[in-house]
Amino acid sequence: MRHLFLLHRFNLGLLLVLANAALVLFLAAGDLKPVDELAWTDIIGEGGTAALALAWIVLVLRSRPSGRVTHLLVAGLGCLFFSWWVDTLDEFIQLPDTILWDHWLESIPMPIGMLLLTLGIYHWHREQLIISAQMAKREKLFRDYRLFDKVTPLGGADYLRQQLDIALQQARQQQQPLSLLMLDLTDFSAINRRYGFAEGDQVLQAVTQLLLLNLRRHDLLFRLAGDRFVALLPGTGERQAHALGQDLKAAVDHFAYHTQQQGERLQLCATCAVVMATQDNSESLLQRLNLALARARQPPYAHSA
Repeated sequence: MRHLFLLHRFNLGLLLVLANAALVLFLAAGDLKPVDELAWTDIIGEGGTAALALAWIVLVLRSRPSGRVTHLLVAGLGCLFFSWWVDTLDEFIQLPDTILWDHWLESIPMPIGMLLLTLGIYHWHREQLIISAQMAKREKLFRDYRLFDKVTPLGGADYLRQQLDIALQQARQQQQPLSLLMLDLTDFSAINRRYGFAEGDQVLQAVTQLLLLNLRRHDLLFRLAGDRFVALLPGTGERQAHALGQDLKAAVDHFAYHTQQQGERLQLCATCAVVMATQDNSESLLQRLNLALARARQPPYAHSA
């Protein structure tokens, strides 16, 4: 409670001063009623309502940081409290009939308090909408984060399918070509067996950076699984995609990667396959891409046979 008073001492102090000022004013202008003339039902009703308003003020101050919304809510509840407090004082103190200001003290703060309270609740509502929108963004970011690969800074297979659906729809609407490129590191499992999975992860991260440097700004790169990478190439026909694939393959084949522990250079090699979207959905397009990669990995004599 001491911390609460220090944080909101102006709001609480002003309310205390006004309540005591009203008490002093009533005592100075009137006389205490005899006990047998007290209407306890009114006292309990009006005094209890004032106490509840004061409790609401404390709850608002304890649960909210200082700011415009808090000040509006406290000011509104403070006016209601003051009105009910004056109404309660009127039950204990008899004022002369010539005095009319007590009716003003009871009546005027009430509509002002209702107006301020309504404004506070309205801005509180808008505040909650903003907070809800931010939480929704954070939730989406968390969901998208789960779709990203744990080794490389790339989206995984599920994120590829999500983005591929979007790209296919845009390609149809804009009547633009769309191609997929898959690049597979040759015998990558031998690196894991000989140098360990940690070194293998380093290789994948280095190859990821290499591919990103050789792709265009609007292309998207994904790690499909293991040692396979897929590039989403919007606005790209099959011929242009093949040329880009050969550039990526050459970049990997000539990449000078040295192991972290021994500094030994690893000779990397890659196989590349390309397909262009026609009337495919994401699944059929990925199936065609996998078949194209399987054909590309066959020895040359297998194609001639």
